[in-house]
Amino acid sequence: MKTQSLLRPILPLAALSLLVIASRGLVTAAQQPSSQRPAPAERTKAHEVTLPVTVVDKKGALVTNLTAGDFTLTQDGRPQVIQSLTTQSKLPFRLGLLVDTSRGVHPAIDAERKAAEKFLEAMLPADPNAGVAGERSTPPGPEKTSAHGNEAFLIHFDREVELLEDFTASRDKLDHELEQMTSTSQERKSEGPESSGDDRGSGEPRSSRYGGTQLYDAIYLASDELMKPKNGRKALIVFSDGADSGSKETLNDAIDAADHAGVEVFTIYIKGEEEREGFGNPSGHHGGIGGGGYPGGGGWPGSGGGGHQHPPQSAAGVDGRKIMQQIASRTGGLYFEAKKKDNLEDIYGLVANALRQQYLLTYTPDKADTEGDFHKTVVKTGKTDMTVITCEGYYGRSSGGDREGGDQ
Repeated sequence: MKTQSLLRPILPLAALSLLVIASRGLVTAAQQPSSQRPAPAERTKAHEVTLPVTVVDKKGALVTNLTAGDFTLTQDGRPQVIQSLTTQSKLPFRLGLLVDTSRGVHPAIDAERKAAEKFLEAMLPADPNAGVAGERSTPPGPEKTSAHGNEAFLIHFDREVELLEDFTASRDKLDHELEQMTSTSQERKSEGPESSGDDRGSGEPRSSRYGGTQLYDAIYLASDELMKPKNGRKALIVFSDGADSGSKETLNDAIDAADHAGVEVFTIYIKGEEEREGFGNPSGHHGGIGGGGYPGGGGWPGSGGGGHQHPPQSAAGVDGRKIMQQIASRTGGLYFEAKKKDNLEDIYGLVANALRQQYLLTYTPDKADTEGDFHKTVVKTGKTDMTVITCEGYYGRSSGGDREGGDQ
């Protein structure tokens, strides 16, 4: 197993929670992002912004037949002109799998491995040189990427945050690390010095000085160290019970890091060991997006504070479900709840379909930003039976945010 450290800040965007829907899944289809080009400017350039947008109906099914005219958009309370809306793009996906390997979720780890492998099969080509998933061509060298550039990395976290496989287009490499993935052992921790919250870039896994699960640190590090330097469509898929008792970073720090990196976070919640009554029994619902009925159960688009609110802290007695809902809601991702471990393959299939069928909405802000401030965005549709899920906003270019500009 390779080990590396990661480390730095996160960001807030916005978004949603729904009920996990059975094997009927979300509609299949092609995919999303729209390209971004620098917008025409006068004295100061306002750069074109691209927002990933997901729309679902009352049953939680994806809506994929809308046009730009079906949406309205405001930035910082001011109406904006939507330039384009598309579900087709040549932009590559940059994906990160973050897997909780703490004791609380241990009974579901084998099911998680298999589900994550299925997800990678859907999102990465069988051959890193293939332009379409499943298409074979001349065997690539070990470091080559796919024709459309999709790549993924794998992190596991418990009382350490450990990068098991850096960005790669190779499913074989990622599958191998998934198969070998285990929780951090006391034996391995005793082999060398722990890396404290300030030992960044040391080449060692990042260890908790408190010995607890580091959910927030994992999101922060994945966003800031791995995602932030990348272009393309960026999403983290986080599997966890939502408990955090060891991170140096706060929930707001993690979400801010995601925001600055232009990352959507899709969360898959599973009850921790202490709440596991009936887990694995056949009575659980198949699929389901969100928790606690539709609509509702978590923050809806525009309901959060773009990183300026005080979220619940994860600790003993705190609801991990709400933590996971908030992470997804504020970053523009989707929240899923696994009622039982057999649901996981269905859920990862829903995540893959949602990513492929997202709209990319592009516009040029009416005011240029030279300070790198956070800008709150609200996207709505006039159709009352539909819900729009997107980020709560973005940071301007000078602060490193990737939602603005021509390179996303």
